[in-house]
Amino acid sequence: MSQAGQRKSIFITGAASGMGLETARLFAANGWFVGGYDVNEAGLTALREELGADNCIVRVLDVADRAVYAEALIAFSAASGGRLDLLFNNAGIGRAGRFDEQRFEDILRVVNVNLVGVLNGIHLAAPLLKATPNSLCFTTSSSSATFGMPGIAVYSATKHAVKGLTESLSTEFARYGVRVADTLPGVIDTPLIPRSLRDSAPKEGMWRLVSPVEVAKAVWASYHDEPDKLHWFVPAEVGELDKASALDPEGTRRKLGANAAFLD
Repeated sequence: MSQAGQRKSIFITGAASGMGLETARLFAANGWFVGGYDVNEAGLTALREELGADNCIVRVLDVADRAVYAEALIAFSAASGGRLDLLFNNAGIGRAGRFDEQRFEDILRVVNVNLVGVLNGIHLAAPLLKATPNSLCFTTSSSSATFGMPGIAVYSATKHAVKGLTESLSTEFARYGVRVADTLPGVIDTPLIPRSLRDSAPKEGMWRLVSPVEVAKAVWASYHDEPDKLHWFVPAEVGELDKASALDPEGTRRKLGANAAFLD
């Protein structure tokens, strides 16, 4: 017998902290069965204790490892009664610094987690999504997917790829009744954000520090409130940068360049 019964279920990567943790809390509080996955075993143990073993399944998962990811989905399906109402591809890492000064091994790790990990998740979970009515494939992109950001070039590139993948699959998966969307968060108060950036963040505007619960609310709203919405900007002002970069890429480049003194 499955743990979830007839409850709706969500599979969350990067669930041990930040946006993934807040999403797990929000959905569990509303009666959903939660699958929590992360490389942080201690964080997952704390998540299971918080939500209760009857309300979740947790497992250590490196999203770049396709074989382990497949095993995790098999176990999740058994626990959820074969349904996957919402896949939240949230796991991600970042490496700051000039592109040419980074180790190539570090560059590849960012690509493998942020992009290959998303490809693994969606490709492996597609049968479950297709078998679950009104399912949603939701992925964390980034405000750095609005324009290539200096100092996080590879991270930015992977998030551009995620945004493009979301747009493509939102059309492709429509034939199955599977919805696809993403979120483009700005400066979210998570362990991924360096302390220096957290301390220097403005109090207002698109680069203000935002609680991770706001992203969790966007995931919830994407499933329940605005099912046709493709990109969720958190905060909403990030959408203005997205429009500006499309209308005036050269002007956007000049503004970003002027603010790149932190690299020197």
